[in-house]
Amino acid sequence: MSRQADFDLSAAHRHFAVECFNQAWELMDKAQRTPDEDEQMIRLSLASHWHWTQRAACTEENISAAYWQTSRIYAMLGQAENARRYARLCLEASRDDSLPPFCLGYAYEALARAESVAGDQTQMSEYLREAQRVTETITDPDTKQMLLADLETIKSI
Repeated sequence: MSRQADFDLSAAHRHFAVECFNQAWELMDKAQRTPDEDEQMIRLSLASHWHWTQRAACTEENISAAYWQTSRIYAMLGQAENARRYARLCLEASRDDSLPPFCLGYAYEALARAESVAGDQTQMSEYLREAQRVTETITDPDTKQMLLADLETIKSI
């Protein structure tokens, strides 16, 4: 039996989508994390994604960012297969022509990072080239610089 919520469910989903995303980001920025915090990062990212999908106003940009964050977290944790999985999902979500080009650029960034973690220099280089190509189409200088700076952090093997 389903009960009617006595609060704005859509607003609650938006709140928790943003809150979980930001809390995961705070853990991502932390220099030293415990194993429990690593697990919490994953849970927060996945929870954020789920809350976005529960909203009628969920956009492909929200989905792209959610997949990107989860891929980045798995890459940070050295889990190449999970990083690849979410990076591929990010790419699928980011190919929508209505999205800003940074979404596609970050999808390729996620793929390059996942391949770096996996130890596949060839694939990593291909994805870096694609990300660089997309970067040339970004008109906002701050967004362009942010993506370029993130690409610089991907380690060659």
